[in-house]
Amino acid sequence: MRARIYIPPKNAMQSGCANTHQWVLEYELASPRLPDPLMGWASTDDTLSQVQLEFETKEQAVAYAQKNGIEYQVFEPAPATVKPKAYADNFRYDRKVPWTH
Repeated sequence: MRARIYIPPKNAMQSGCANTHQWVLEYELASPRLPDPLMGWASTDDTLSQVQLEFETKEQAVAYAQKNGIEYQVFEPAPATVKPKAYADNFRYDRKVPWTH
């Protein structure tokens, strides 16, 4: 039983950074996903693959894994780069590409 500890990325439909500060402990698949013979959906007999535990900090997630004897791997989030933008830049005279509709 192995687990991953990480901060999930924000949804592509999000513009802000809400709900992106929780650390998640997620179990890796113990058996591969196979197509269901009746419906054709991918399924597995591993019920732990459906479990996701949320923690406030990375230390809490690591402590939980160590307390319960779970082998884990921590994935650190990439640093966010903020590119300052201004609406007025669309109308600058030294713009490389002309702005049109």
